[in-house]
Amino acid sequence: MDISVIAIGNSKGIRLTKTLIEKYNITDTLELVLEKEYIILKPKSAARAGWDKSFKKMHDNGDDKLLMPDAFYDENFEEWT
Repeated sequence: MDISVIAIGNSKGIRLTKTLIEKYNITDTLELVLEKEYIILKPKSAARAGWDKSFKKMHDNGDDKLLMPDAFYDENFEEWT
């Protein structure tokens, strides 16, 4: 797909079609990755998006239990001082 570079004030930019914006769920921000001779534009998603729903589902299913205890009961912490 060819995209024209257009003047935007004193800068230059590109326009993305509505189809691309909807297909790749592009909102306000894109991540620009420079790799070898390529420029890669990736939709930027919020960090930890959806974690609250996942944690609630884990809790409801009883899957939020510790796999190992926080501390070892036979640990001698005095030897570290």
